[in-house]
Parts: sequence; structure tokens; C-alpha cells
Amino acid sequence: MTLQIECSDLVKIFSAEGVEVQALQGLTLRVERGELTAVVGASGSGKSTLLAILTGLEIPTAGKATVAGHDLLTMTMAQRTHYRRETVGFVWQQTSRNLLPYYTAAQNIAMPLALSGLARRRRAARVKQLIELLGIGEFASRRPAQLSGGQQQRVAIAVALSNEPEVLFADEPTGELDDMNSQLVFDALGSVNQELGVTVLIVTHDEDVSSKVRRTVQIRDGRLATEVHRSTETDEFGTELNRSQEFVVLDRVGRLQLPQEYVHTLGLSGLVRVELADDHAQVHPTDPMKGADK
Repeated sequence: MTLQIECSDLVKIFSAEGVEVQALQGLTLRVERGELTAVVGASGSGKSTLLAILTGLEIPTAGKATVAGHDLLTMTMAQRTHYRRETVGFVWQQTSRNLLPYYTAAQNIAMPLALSGLARRRRAARVKQLIELLGIGEFASRRPAQLSGGQQQRVAIAVALSNEPEVLFADEPTGELDDMNSQLVFDALGSVNQELGVTVLIVTHDEDVSSKVRRTVQIRDGRLATEVHRSTETDEFGTELNRSQEFVVLDRVGRLQLPQEYVHTLGLSGLVRVELADDHAQVHPTDPMKGADK
């Protein structure tokens, strides 16, 4: 498989009034072409900063970041503009930011195509394709104010896909929606991923959304902490079984972040005792004052 997104030792430092904040602290992430991946993390974990870098809105302080072969550290301003117009699509959390209020849904989808100079006939064909794919034909002639939040987000996905981007980024796309509309939007993202082969990266704090994708990446304290890979298997009786496996990311200097559930369950804090077995390592809670297990 071909890597579509690659970040290595990514660092981003923000400075304001003499105070520095390190939002990303050596983050590493790889996403293959055609993957549907969710990036989850609490507020302040660095996920929004990562998304800003990947969409070309922020420049990393150090490290490596490439998307579809574009080096995000060395691009000029003109190249960044072209990158955002042609290579990536973006769906904001706030439904009002995605669409022009005085255009219909179909006209919103056609606008990026008109700006790119696409011929009218090809433009109409592309709009029709996206309307059918996302199932928005019944309200394609309505303006955003006449649409529900879920309908607006489905139109926004079509707008983001109009210029046939290689990667679609979605920032909390269901953050303002109820459960039913969230499911419709998520199904739409899954459809464009499967039907068009577009790489989709969803940034969210919603664990329900993240559990519906095959791969979930968790960011904590500006670093990749854990990954969950999900798969569907069929047993000998023809029954589908959903399986998931969690992985902890080990960086190149040997650091790892244990899942918070493990830390709380085992009461881990401060010093912990580590033992090397034949084919694995063991981590035990200890009382450093007594030098013995709790």
C-alpha cells in the first residue's frame, strides 16, 4: 500500500507574550491510501493542531509531514493555496462555515468547480455524481437555511469532494448533530471512502464515531499514544464477528504511553517496576518507599 499521510517526529510550538506551548511533541503518524481513520483525543491533546498542519493552515516547527507527496514544511504560500484547492478537501464542525448561505446545495457544490475553470458540462456531471452518491437529491435545490444540520454536513462533504481531492479531512463533523444525523453523516463519509477511494481522516473526541472505523488513533499530550484496529471475520457457521485489537505506540527512544484505563485499574503512578520475560515485558505497580509490590 502507498502512504498518503506521513508525519515523523512532528513538533509544533506556539509562542505568545513570551510563553511557549508545545502542542505537538514528536508525533508520528502514517495513513495509507484509501484508509478511513479516526484521530481521537481530549481537548488540548494536539489533534486540532495536527489537523491544521495537515490542511496547510499551520507550518510545523520541526519534523516531517507529507500529504499525497506534498512536503508541508517547504511549500510556498502559493503552493499551499493550490494544495488546499486541489489536493485536500475539508469539512468544518460548524455547519455554517461550510456553505454559502445564498446558494442552493447544488450551487454550493458547483462553486469550486466553476472557480477551477471546469467546463459547464463536466461541472454538471460532477455535481450530479456527488448528489447521487450522498443521497441529497431531494433537497439539492434548497439553501442552507432550509436544511437540517445533518443535511448541511452531507452537502458540505459533497462540496469538499467537488474538485476530486486525494484526501478528505473532517473536523468534528458530527459535533453539532444528534445521534440520527450523526449516523447519516458518518455513513456518507464511509460511502465516499468506499466508492471514490478517497482517504478520509476524521478528527473527533466522540468515542462512538471512532468505534465505527477500522482504525482509531489516540493522541495524548502531543504524541500518538494508542491505536485500535478493528476487523470483521466470518466464522465456520457464517456468523460475522467483530474483533478489535489495541496497540501502544513505542517511540524510537523507547517511550510509550499506557492506556488510561490500565493506569487507573492498576493504580500506576510515579515509579513502576518493569520485568523482562522471555518474549514480553511486564509492568507492575510498586511502592517506591518500600521497594515492593503494592
